[in-house]
Amino acid sequence: MATDNQEPTRVKTTSTWRIVGLVLLTVLLSVGITLWLVVAVLFPSEFQPVTLDQEEERVLEQKLQRLDPATNTTRDSQAPLPPEPYSEEGASREIVLTEKELNGLLARNTDLAHRLAIDLADDLATAELLVPLDPEFPLLGGRTLKVTAGMEMRYARDRPVIILKGVSVWGVPVPNAWLGNMKNIDLVQEFGTERGFWQAFADGVEEIEVEEGELRIELKE
Repeated sequence: MATDNQEPTRVKTTSTWRIVGLVLLTVLLSVGITLWLVVAVLFPSEFQPVTLDQEEERVLEQKLQRLDPATNTTRDSQAPLPPEPYSEEGASREIVLTEKELNGLLARNTDLAHRLAIDLADDLATAELLVPLDPEFPLLGGRTLKVTAGMEMRYARDRPVIILKGVSVWGVPVPNAWLGNMKNIDLVQEFGTERGFWQAFADGVEEIEVEEGELRIELKE
């Protein structure tokens, strides 16, 4: 009879330890995932610079040379620039750059490419910036601050439309009051009537279009 009484006790003890083990494993996994999210979101690593293949580099160089012939990489940088008379004849006023080309241009400055990334979607340009904090900064010294900003960009009613959609820090949206109540306001409409940058910008743009992966700007004469 003693043996019969001990067997259920042994089974019950084994089951209890299994339950305790599963609970501990669940807690450890939860803590591990939480720590990983904290490190990945709050303290992100640097961006991987975008690299263009040979064909993409060739296309980008053609675009840059069309904007400024002095960027021709085949010319000897030490050779004097030949004098040429100024002319706008046959000049294109359209600038078209893909998202990859924009980030590829940033990659020519290695430090900037590791800290800044640009995303282009329909009517929306998004920039992500990593800001290293000073080692003496309270609590978070030596860490990296991630700032994300979104800007709506399109053309309507014969004017460019530039609207700040928001700014977030570590994924937390910054209150509109901290942004000077500039969120969701058409900056061109708000400030384009005053002499200054926005008026000059609006007066010089014939068309602006942002779509998935591409930015197109046409300038006025």
